[in-house]
Amino acid sequence: MPINEETLQRPFRMVFTSRAGGASASPYDSFNLGYHVGDEPGAVAANRKRLADAVGLEHIVWMEQLHTNTVTVVDGPSDSPIEATDAIVTTQPGLGLAVLVADCTPVLMADPRARVVAAVHAGRMGARNGIVPNTVKAMEELGARADRLQVLMGPAANGKNYEVPRAMADDFESRLPGSITRTAKGTWGIDVRAGLVRQLMSLGVTAIEADPRCTIEDEGFFSYRREGTTGRQAGLIWLKDE
Repeated sequence: MPINEETLQRPFRMVFTSRAGGASASPYDSFNLGYHVGDEPGAVAANRKRLADAVGLEHIVWMEQLHTNTVTVVDGPSDSPIEATDAIVTTQPGLGLAVLVADCTPVLMADPRARVVAAVHAGRMGARNGIVPNTVKAMEELGARADRLQVLMGPAANGKNYEVPRAMADDFESRLPGSITRTAKGTWGIDVRAGLVRQLMSLGVTAIEADPRCTIEDEGFFSYRREGTTGRQAGLIWLKDE
């Protein structure tokens, strides 16, 4: 995202990590931020501390992501992941909200006027079952408005590489229109980001940006589809202090 005067005045920050620059050994090399993938816990702790130090945050809230459509509002730090949720929302400044991914779509959302931010794990099932509109609704209940939301989607599996059976593609399209596609092989696939853009626009959200990089083909990112046993990168959003 280009840095300009408007960007500098925004009351929030958004960050996406890659797999580079951390302490984890293969196959989690090297900036793995997920404890649940089998990596050495000390390495994950070191990586999370490095992330917090790099962005200047004392507290980052993580989720126990289960591919649900559940949204949780948080109002302070948590020593453990927020249980069984795939989106977290806050109005608290200085509180980082993190989403872990390795092909799923990380979605960061903010209303700069209402000072409401959210981090969303839009995996295939969560996206299919409405995790993004549920998050928009939760943000609106805290004073946000869809037409003021600014949304950024991070690197994720794209349609030319995300191959699924025809029946799954048809089902996904019926729940998230605009997502069905053909892969580079000519087989059926889904493009989650494309479907989410269409869904967000139907909700009245127009300020939408998406990083086009594909985690399956770009080895600078962790990819479950490419590697199986692998680490997790993160999307991170927070409100600046007033």
